[in-house]
Amino acid sequence: MPDTAAYRPLADRIRPQRLDDIIGQSHLIGPGAPLRRAVERRALHSMIFWGPPGCGKTTLARVMAAETEAAFHELSAVSAAKADVRRIIASAHRQSAGLTLFFLDEIHRFNKAQQDFLLPHVEDGTLVLIGATTENPSFEVIPALLSRCQVFVLQALGHRELQAIVAAGETALSVRLGDAARDFLVHTANGDARTALNVLENTARLYSGGTGATATGAPTVISLADIQNTLQSVHLRYDPSGEEHYNTVSAFIKSMRAGDADAALYYLARMVEAGEDPKFIARRMVIFASEDIGMAQPTALVVANEVFRAVETIGYPECAINLAHGTVYLAGAKKDRSAYEGLRAAQSDVQRHGNLPIPMRLRNAPTRLMKKLGYGKGYEAYAKESLLPDKLKGRRYFRP
Repeated sequence: MPDTAAYRPLADRIRPQRLDDIIGQSHLIGPGAPLRRAVERRALHSMIFWGPPGCGKTTLARVMAAETEAAFHELSAVSAAKADVRRIIASAHRQSAGLTLFFLDEIHRFNKAQQDFLLPHVEDGTLVLIGATTENPSFEVIPALLSRCQVFVLQALGHRELQAIVAAGETALSVRLGDAARDFLVHTANGDARTALNVLENTARLYSGGTGATATGAPTVISLADIQNTLQSVHLRYDPSGEEHYNTVSAFIKSMRAGDADAALYYLARMVEAGEDPKFIARRMVIFASEDIGMAQPTALVVANEVFRAVETIGYPECAINLAHGTVYLAGAKKDRSAYEGLRAAQSDVQRHGNLPIPMRLRNAPTRLMKKLGYGKGYEAYAKESLLPDKLKGRRYFRP
């Protein structure tokens, strides 16, 4: 029988088994931090882990279950169905004591009906839900479920944290990275431990004969060139939190702003082909419709919102057509940033001057005392004079 453990990815083989072994997220699991207290007191409750890829969401959920001796069930929302959740619920009901911790990875992939199905079982404590997502839960988790969960934000791993994780990988593979190679690997991983370990493992297989140790037993040294060659020979995923992500969406927005529909479609195609969340793209289009088109063509906001609804309803691959339709429309629309610039100017004054007294005639006067004090006195519905606070009289924010 082959040793199946040898075929497990390095990231899984060296996954921490105890809370004290987890690197990073000290704001959540450091001394006195909320999740450490929850584990120490065996007081787990339903929660959402929101953070970028490779920051330790799955590891943290597994360790919390192990250290509290909770029954642990894990599903990915990408492939799970209601029947899978029903089996977990049935198992929880059969359990005579202890908690049932249900870890749902990529919870944002569950649709509204699937999330609704979880509600009563989370509410009555049958399941302690830990949902993991790379997307903003305010947009991706239904309000009823979100209100029953506490959101914990996990941060991308820092340079030192990634170096420590890579060092553990080097030990497991019996290889040693040169300083330049380690720095390059950590930089290109962009806060993602899984990416760093996958590249390290692939490099070890390609450039150390697969075993790591040399004939003398010393670790094989992996150079910067080895890491760079490995990166050139694999298809790197489009990291939704990485530089390429931000560069591409920036180019997409700027192409629409310039009215260049061809360039905008090209950058849209790059995002679609890389598997970018279509709702992220559609949200940026909704923002663009008000920020850049605004009063010049108010129907742009209607079109952008309909594109977002179509994306929610249809999904990939067909919703790429809706995104293309909206992209061409927004690129061709007239542009007017006056509403956006007016808002920013008004916000600047609010930050500079604080809560300036609201003119008495504009104040609500629901009581006799307030009327006696002059609240609402002199108010005329269609007055031509400025209604701004006295200190800002004559200030113009909206300049069409």
